[in-house]
Amino acid sequence: MPLPAKAFQLWLHQVAPAASTADICRISGIKRTTLAQQLVRGKVAETTLVSISRALQLSPLAALASFENYAELTAHAQPPTPAELVSQVATMDLLRAVISRASPAYGGYGDTGSSLTPGLTPAPHATSVRNWVDAIDDGELRHRVSAATGVAPQNYSAQLTANRLSPELALATARAAGVGFTGGLVATGLITEDEAGWAPGAKQAALDALSDGDLTALAGERLQALGKTLRRQEQEQAQTEKIWENLG
Repeated sequence: MPLPAKAFQLWLHQVAPAASTADICRISGIKRTTLAQQLVRGKVAETTLVSISRALQLSPLAALASFENYAELTAHAQPPTPAELVSQVATMDLLRAVISRASPAYGGYGDTGSSLTPGLTPAPHATSVRNWVDAIDDGELRHRVSAATGVAPQNYSAQLTANRLSPELALATARAAGVGFTGGLVATGLITEDEAGWAPGAKQAALDALSDGDLTALAGERLQALGKTLRRQEQEQAQTEKIWENLG
């Protein structure tokens, strides 16, 4: 849910009392027209608050938590579960981990942490939102989120397919799943892993804790999902080309 403009202006006056709107826009990279439009409408986007917080060297998480709609972020802080951490490991990184663990005879390094293996890609990644929801879903999560928010299941699923989720829905999803609130905000790219307070190396540790079987099975699931996505894109591209051919 966007932040109330009056509450945002009060927060901005508290954290940067001497800064003008032009100053804030210049240091944060936000267009003056964009901020002005949000203030006129009475709703300021969470991304605007995060950008300004970063520019002022403030914690985006603490800034969000200072607003009523996001007070839960720090009031009930929980670290991400191992499943959530692994969900934020990109598919290509999973495949590298599989190769790294493989025997040298199969082109691997025979361990879980070779110095030759690149570091993990920061979240978010191409399927980070859907992967996060899948990691915390007990089979009824989508229905609970729909009942709590009034968002139709098909609309919720459409956001997941597009690898996006509004901050409000991310919090509602975490609440319905009984997990910490930062996972969804990291998965959607609103805040970084460091800004969320995730421990350094937490993702790598969660990945290393997977057995060879679990790692391989997860990589296989990701590849299967990627294959479906690529085939759908190819079909859509073929249909588009056919339409243009028919139009002459």
